[in-house]
Amino acid sequence: MNFRLNTIDKRYYNLLLMLLRLAVFLLLPSFLFAQNYKKLHQKSFLADTHNDIPSSAIEKNVVFDANLKGKTHSDLQRMFTGGVDAQMFSIFCDGEQKEPYNYANREIDSVYAWVQRNPSLMMMVYNPAHLQQAIKEKKLASLLGMEGGHMIENDLNKLELLYKRGVRYMTITWNNSTPWATSAADETATGGAVNSEGKKGLTEFGRTVIKRMNEWGMMVDVSHVGEQTFWDIADITTKPIIASHSCVWNLCPHRRNLKDDQIKAIAKSGGVIFLNFYAGFIDSTYEQKRNAFAKQHKAEVDELIKQGKQKDYALMMVGEKYKNELIGMRPPLSVLMDHLDYIVKLAGVDHVGMGSDFDGIEAPPLELNGVEDFPLITKALLERGYSKKNIQKILGGNFIRVFEANMKNTAQ
Repeated sequence: MNFRLNTIDKRYYNLLLMLLRLAVFLLLPSFLFAQNYKKLHQKSFLADTHNDIPSSAIEKNVVFDANLKGKTHSDLQRMFTGGVDAQMFSIFCDGEQKEPYNYANREIDSVYAWVQRNPSLMMMVYNPAHLQQAIKEKKLASLLGMEGGHMIENDLNKLELLYKRGVRYMTITWNNSTPWATSAADETATGGAVNSEGKKGLTEFGRTVIKRMNEWGMMVDVSHVGEQTFWDIADITTKPIIASHSCVWNLCPHRRNLKDDQIKAIAKSGGVIFLNFYAGFIDSTYEQKRNAFAKQHKAEVDELIKQGKQKDYALMMVGEKYKNELIGMRPPLSVLMDHLDYIVKLAGVDHVGMGSDFDGIEAPPLELNGVEDFPLITKALLERGYSKKNIQKILGGNFIRVFEANMKNTAQ
């Protein structure tokens, strides 16, 4: 009897051991893959060229160096959790601001205050040497990009003053045109927009703006510009062009996205398209859903606008209130990765990067709820067969190259 029980126990033990070995065999590759992508992500340099937290912080009355989980896509600690090494903070206001230059300086003051309060964690970066120093000291390299040429108020002196404060790219237009450059929104509107010279594209003053930016090393950003403005820029720039937060028109035919010939022109200049995470620019079905959502919650959006919130932020804040409704509208991360694959196949791996638009959008891909989720992009790149070398180009190497190329032979 004892012998029989011991034999049965031994059989159960062997079966259990076999099942454990099978579980290890099945789960180990997934475990090792998870460890590998996280390790690769943390070892890689990650740059994001577009984050709207400076304007979002003002609209929501919060500060970047506090715990903002559940309130924003970004905060300082989550930047480190997500492995962000360099962040270009977007200096933004819409075209309805009465004093856009002063508003821009208010946002720049905010970024400077964050850095001054956190000298062991953040560092203002003005040139490639500063960037390398920030990387060496393991601080968040903090750069400024200005979203909308209207903030210079048609004044080259104000452009220069903003450059001296650290602005290292300017999006030539936002959705609103300036007297010297027409936007994508206006160029595609019924009737079309014209500049002060009575045509689409750049005026003579606009060409002077581009030339000055080239001289100083301020990157020319073509996100938001109209097609004629784009081609006018491409014809005269002497430095690589960037699109700080745009995607592919052929996959999602939105006026904010780039057509194949534009993508090729950016690559020919030595420039980079930094991918926008916004659902509306990666998924052609999203805009209709968004319009229905906005119509349903119009009263709440209008009330926030009456309280002084910018229109886009009013909709974002209502979206945060009804997160469960938005979840059903957001596309998967794979859709964003399709845009990345498309650019790589069309123009090469040297011409794509990350320009999230976090805190300037209400709906990123489902898996990307904030800056802490950046490692999932590295995971997706590995799953799609990208090499370690090419992943590191996409995450940040291409940014370093285009930043250095723009600042070459300048006083810095």
